[in-house]
Amino acid sequence: MESAQGGKALPRTVRLLIAARAVNRLGAFSLSFLTVLTTTNFGASAAVAGYISAAFGLATIPSRLIGGRLADHVGTRRTIVIGLTGCALAQLGLALSSGLVSAACFAVLLGLAFEIYEPPSQAMIADVVAPSEQVRAYSLLNVALAVAGMGAGLLATGVGRWDLRWLFALDAVTCLFCALIVHLVLPADRPAAKAAAERAVSAAPWRDPSLLVMLAAGTLFAVVYLQLMAMLPLSLELRGLQPADAGLLFTTSALTITSGQPLLQLSRVASISASAAFISGYLLLALGLAWYALAHNLVAYIAATIVWSVGDLLLVGRAYAFVAGLAPTGAKGRYLAVYGTSWGIGGIVAPLTGTQLLEHVGPTGLWCAASLACLVLAALHPAWIRTASDRARGETPFLDQAADPPATG
Repeated sequence: MESAQGGKALPRTVRLLIAARAVNRLGAFSLSFLTVLTTTNFGASAAVAGYISAAFGLATIPSRLIGGRLADHVGTRRTIVIGLTGCALAQLGLALSSGLVSAACFAVLLGLAFEIYEPPSQAMIADVVAPSEQVRAYSLLNVALAVAGMGAGLLATGVGRWDLRWLFALDAVTCLFCALIVHLVLPADRPAAKAAAERAVSAAPWRDPSLLVMLAAGTLFAVVYLQLMAMLPLSLELRGLQPADAGLLFTTSALTITSGQPLLQLSRVASISASAAFISGYLLLALGLAWYALAHNLVAYIAATIVWSVGDLLLVGRAYAFVAGLAPTGAKGRYLAVYGTSWGIGGIVAPLTGTQLLEHVGPTGLWCAASLACLVLAALHPAWIRTASDRARGETPFLDQAADPPATG
């Protein structure tokens, strides 16, 4: 296996998976309009619309766990197809709903299907990519989703002017198209006998202390990161700027992460240890968020966004590669699913804490608190990594040097 510096192409399976997921993400713009759909088309109050959105968010937590279990038991390709098809059916249900009750039911069903395809996508990468290349593979997946997300916003601007229902209908079409691509071009799942032999290895993710430590760290990170997604527009408005400028800042972040991908292949960057990468990434995030606390014009916000996005570049994909290294054979789906619930938990905690902080201490206090959380992560993560490495089953070389070629090959 060539080093990251050598720039060896990722396996065809990974490239096809990333392309399929990007197509899916290109159409995944409807969820931002779920609250608006329930208020304008079905006459719900703002409070009821909020409850429906919260119910969707809660449903995504078991959805990811279901995806992990299915990935380990019926195969990654089948699970991705099941998840995407389920999303499509729920979105079509929303588009065709005639009343608020049916719309709310389909919103919950969408939440239950929404995260099913995430664990198998991540597990498929871990199965076919060498440990030394997994960080790059996960990073490319996230970059592809970010770039497609920018295009999704443009599509939403055009389609949403006709009828909000069309957003959900078009999203359903992209899900079905992505499912078809996955079914036709990705390798078939391994024979059941071989999978059963692998599953014979006992695996209890919720009893693995190393994974639980990573889950705690991931949840804190998710809470901080989702503050950016949920609270940045409100923060800009309180500073006298246009809330819509948050879209420009999100685009700046995506462009920074995308253009910075070649840096991950430089030998000096690719060879740094997991501890050093996590520390550097969290410190840059802390600096960028602290800059937000002081910023009072758009130029300062853009500069701060570039700084924290470089930190995100160092972190994206690294945690998933680390967790995949913790998982025993045949349990990657379940391990990645448990770790991924951090985003579901963060999705509930972030808006609650963020709105309270904005109300009581304003934007300055919000971003200072987020920056402090990143400093805590930077201080504690090296110890957590050492603990996880000590507990790992024969994979210590990879866990200690997440971006390095494994010592054992």
